[in-house]
Amino acid sequence: MPQAIARQGITDLLERFDLVEAARKLAATFSGGMRRKLDLAMTPVGQPGIIFLDEPTAGLDPRSRRTMWEVIRELARDGVTIFLTTQYLEEADELADRIAVLDEGRLVAEGTAAELKRRIPGGHILLQFSDSEEFDTVSRAFAGSSRDEAALTLQIPSDGGVRSLRSLIDRLDAESIAVNELSVHMPDRDEVFLALTGRAEDRSSAR
Repeated sequence: MPQAIARQGITDLLERFDLVEAARKLAATFSGGMRRKLDLAMTPVGQPGIIFLDEPTAGLDPRSRRTMWEVIRELARDGVTIFLTTQYLEEADELADRIAVLDEGRLVAEGTAAELKRRIPGGHILLQFSDSEEFDTVSRAFAGSSRDEAALTLQIPSDGGVRSLRSLIDRLDAESIAVNELSVHMPDRDEVFLALTGRAEDRSSAR
């Protein structure tokens, strides 16, 4: 690269990765978080189309991890394809367009975060009522639902998809049933991972 362009590019990257104050220090004196920032800052210099990141936030404090997430999002918005490995389920959920789950070297599942969550039993739509008669009516209409009479809430099994949610709402409207509150609940990240890797069964056996 021409020297002037290289110098400007380096200045921009130092600012983007919050390394301006450390620019004249030896990299050997950097903290672990700063070294990861430096590694990532060096990556876009050649304007690559694909970047591989191997656990880029391992060992970082929460603030540095959030900063790194935003940098990765910026690279993705600039059109860079990023392959990222991580042990943090929240990180995969936050950053990835598609997630591949590996278990002992085998690919056991692939899809968006929402698609993976829909594969696991336990998703449901929670309906809350203010009227006990409406509550009883809906409880009888939806076989297989779980009811909490004290809270006047009803759990209806669902995959969390738009189609099943729309079907339920259309049915409630058709029967003029008033619902005080509706919310969709899906298995959390840990439950999804344990189920996909078979760890849930191992844990149940241990009990």
